[in-house]
Amino acid sequence: MVNYKDLGLVNTREMFAKAVDGGYAIPAFNFNNLEQLQAIVQAASETNSPVILQVSSGARKYANQTLLRYLAQGAVEYAKELGCKNPQIALHLDHGDTFELCKSCIEMGFSSVMIDGSHLPYEENVALTKKVVEYAHQFDVTVEGELGVLAGVEDDVVAEHHTYTRPEEVVDFVTKTGVDSLAISIGTSHGANKFTPEQCTRNEDGLLVPPPLRFDILEEIEKRIPGFPIVLHGSSSVPQDKVATINKYGGQLKDAIGIPEDQLRHAAGSAVCKINIDSDGRLAMTAAVREVFAKSPAEFDPRKYLGPARDSLKELYKHKIENVLGSNNKI
Repeated sequence: MVNYKDLGLVNTREMFAKAVDGGYAIPAFNFNNLEQLQAIVQAASETNSPVILQVSSGARKYANQTLLRYLAQGAVEYAKELGCKNPQIALHLDHGDTFELCKSCIEMGFSSVMIDGSHLPYEENVALTKKVVEYAHQFDVTVEGELGVLAGVEDDVVAEHHTYTRPEEVVDFVTKTGVDSLAISIGTSHGANKFTPEQCTRNEDGLLVPPPLRFDILEEIEKRIPGFPIVLHGSSSVPQDKVATINKYGGQLKDAIGIPEDQLRHAAGSAVCKINIDSDGRLAMTAAVREVFAKSPAEFDPRKYLGPARDSLKELYKHKIENVLGSNNKI
């Protein structure tokens, strides 16, 4: 058993309480490798922001659970080296789908886990979430549950259709399970192609405009569980400059569209205190790598293409922290 506190990590309880009171959201950035981790820590340290390092089950298999533990510990020390005296870094399992996976992550030093039973019948979701909460709370690990289903693809998580969260269920779910935060579905979606062209309108320039988020559902949930930490998954904005760069240098991303940043900023000012961003980071890195290969086709040193990819990712995440989530200078 590895306790996350021995690694210098924190859970999300205090993070979220401050975010709800302060009208901002904590960035939750997924990572799979060293360069992504460097970019996240650099961005959070340079903006003095708390941050959640998110690991999907697929990323855990890719990176290795033992290496992840030491990478997370290294992230805390690296943040201190960069001048952050008291780093607020959580290590979080994203979309855990079984009790066994959540238990294993807790025992390997994760400070927070998500148990996603949203695809199950309601009572089964309640039972599974409660089981994880009871185990996790023994070790002061925080737990995120989910009500409603997001469409799209993210690693092992695949859903063709979304189902909006039903506000009338949230009080019962939170009360019965004891979760520390709740992921809801109000129109966000996983992946870079979040909406079909048929779901969108087109502006005067012919560009796709996604349907607005269902803030009416969010507001109703806030009324029923006031002050309770709410989470938004699938919240990448899919920067069109990154998409254009990828396509310019040989990519084939068609009709890739995300959640407008002004809508996310509005959400961050409410009880939404954690916003998950993954696809935007993938786009930023891929755009940088493709540009290096296109301009320097003889390049074969990974540092020469992963370095620019890391730097591009850092700048993107600094922008998200400062201009979208509002979590800068909150440590």
